Amino acid sequence: MSNNDDHDDLKPSSTPGYKVSAAKSADEYAKLDAGDESLARWKASLGIIPGVDSEDKSKPKVTVLTLELASPTLPPGKQIVFNLNDTARLADTKKNPIIIKEGVEYNVRITFKVNHSIISGVRYIQVVKRAGVKVDKLEQMLGSYGPSPDGQPYSKNFEPEESPSGMLARSGSYNVRSRVIDDDGEVYADWEWHFKLAKEWD
Repeated sequence: MSNNDDHDDLKPSSTPGYKVSAAKSADEYAKLDAGDESLARWKASLGIIPGVDSEDKSKPKVTVLTLELASPTLPPGKQIVFNLNDTARLADTKKNPIIIKEGVEYNVRITFKVNHSIISGVRYIQVVKRAGVKVDKLEQMLGSYGPSPDGQPYSKNFEPEESPSGMLARSGSYNVRSRVIDDDGEVYADWEWHFKLAKEWD
């Protein structure tokens, strides 16, 4: 596949007629309709509280911290978690792919921090290829968030999927390109990793 194909695959889908509204800071949103108590409670649930929008604006609006593959079939105590700051481990998956058990339900989970502003229209996109051919694409909306009042990261679980099964599926490895991007095309994280399917978890 060409680089143009990669670019198109990793673009967020668009809704005809939808226009992204002008960006506002968390503090600006917090002060809108300040007298509406129910609206204030809803905004607080998103982390939109006056005074919390004081982080360094030189940082990206969103920092993606980890990606995890979760499954009820994982052996007790086993976790498959990528720290996105550990670029060496991500690169190592090309030689030593992550092992995923065939034919089981699993889901992707990411943790991220909103550094400033309000995020909306931010999506996680994952394109899976085998021998250069796209075999799967996942696109999930993160939702709307503001900076966390206590500074803790947010966690988002995506819809469960089922891993492929069969001898053909188990042959060779899979390349995954993951991206976190908003409706304006701003990319907050972009990384690659690799996995293989097997009869059992490694």
